Amino acid sequence: MTVAHIVFLLGLLVLIVAMALRKNVLIPAVLATFATALAYDGNIASAVMSVFRATLTAGGALFEIFVVIAAVTSMLAAMRSIGADELMVRPFGRWMIDGRIAYIVLFVVTYLLSLFFWPTPALALIGAVLLPAAIKAGLPPLGAALALAISGQGMALASDYVIGLAPSISASGAGVPADDIADRALVLSLIVGLTAATLAWFLTVRREIARRNRDSETPDGGSGAGGLTPGAAVDLPAGERNRPSPVGTVPISDTVAVPSSDTVAVPSVDAVLPRTSTPVLTRPAAARAWAIGVPATFGLVLVYMMLGRFTDLVPWSDGAGASLVGGSALLLMAAVTLTTQRSDALEHCATHFVDGLVYAFKAMGIILPVAGFVYLGIPDYSGSILGLESDTGPAFLFDAVERVQEYTPDNGLFAALSMVVIGMLIGLDGSGWAGLPLTGGIAASLAPQVGMDTATLAALAQNAATWTGGGTLVIWSSLIVVAGFCRVPVGDLVRRLAIPVVSGLLVAAVAAVVLW
Repeated sequence: MTVAHIVFLLGLLVLIVAMALRKNVLIPAVLATFATALAYDGNIASAVMSVFRATLTAGGALFEIFVVIAAVTSMLAAMRSIGADELMVRPFGRWMIDGRIAYIVLFVVTYLLSLFFWPTPALALIGAVLLPAAIKAGLPPLGAALALAISGQGMALASDYVIGLAPSISASGAGVPADDIADRALVLSLIVGLTAATLAWFLTVRREIARRNRDSETPDGGSGAGGLTPGAAVDLPAGERNRPSPVGTVPISDTVAVPSSDTVAVPSVDAVLPRTSTPVLTRPAAARAWAIGVPATFGLVLVYMMLGRFTDLVPWSDGAGASLVGGSALLLMAAVTLTTQRSDALEHCATHFVDGLVYAFKAMGIILPVAGFVYLGIPDYSGSILGLESDTGPAFLFDAVERVQEYTPDNGLFAALSMVVIGMLIGLDGSGWAGLPLTGGIAASLAPQVGMDTATLAALAQNAATWTGGGTLVIWSSLIVVAGFCRVPVGDLVRRLAIPVVSGLLVAAVAAVVLW
């Protein structure tokens, strides 16, 4: 252990403390990178250059994901411009016949949409069409908020199985294939999500439905929907505005509108997804066609991905999922725009994609300096960051873990629970993903000692970080948007989520040890 090792570990400690205090970690990451590089060779100029090289190295490793985010966002913007996004989800509202069915339908549809489009943009679609239908069917607003948070902000985002951003970030630190982490994260997220959804139903939702039915027998002049009035604006407390979204800092409006079921435009969607043009609602046939065509295309993409990952029927390589999703999204964006806005389609396509890139860098840009510092502790990256002639550099993180191995219990369950705790600490920043390179690196260091798979430990930490900060357990995350749409206090929502989510994470930790 050298001075550089100690400085690196102190930098990690500062980052974790900053996340726990809900502070931005960019400056601590930059200063920690500079201090570690300076302690390594004592050259101030080289240390300054290392700060830039660290961010550049992280950008090179993660840029593919930025483009995927831009592609999916641009496709959603093209669909929004013709109103196809809302038509895509409206049929599901017909299935909601009572509170119990509404809870299940809302949970399943939110999960599927969030897998492909991420939960925050998908929430705008759900809030416009499905949420009023669910509440009208008898689901209390608190029950709807629990279903939305568990399925979207938690279960879908924790695996990020289709877009593949979270597994790729974890894999960059763990040094294992992203597909391996994605497969395990998917299974673990389903375990956490189904456990949490079941407990939430019995602990909260069923009781709320019974109480709501009793209250409805006595007219009180309310709206008949638990106080949720279509078209009403929801005031958010000053301390809960402009908090981080699931994947970064996308501003949230001071008020979130709750539109009625027959509303075409979504007033609050601009808070989570940039509007690039005025909706073109004069082509209903085209909007209906693309409302069917886009999900059908992604369904085929998902089938192809499953065949590639688990069979030899189609060619497949690690990380191909992001390329497949990104390419499909770009082609769909172009097709939607060319078939509905022919006169100026080329300009609209360019605008959609540029706005998508802006959204991607706003959402994920903070990760680059943090990932760069973590990469400094991993030998595959540290050589290029420090400007060494050899591609392999010092292993600050791995060396530190080796020093404490003899004091760590050689037990798989202990390691699994430790990764859950570390992941939850990382998730306290309100995004959940900034520290995934760190948890990946810790997983790679700890796995050989306890005899577990690196991908499994990394997937556990990824789940814990996302469920915490993505978010279901902290009020400064995108959970604010869920609470705003459903008109429930965000603090009350966190309290109702705490026992189900933490119980689900503990069950997932035990399942990880048993399964892998």
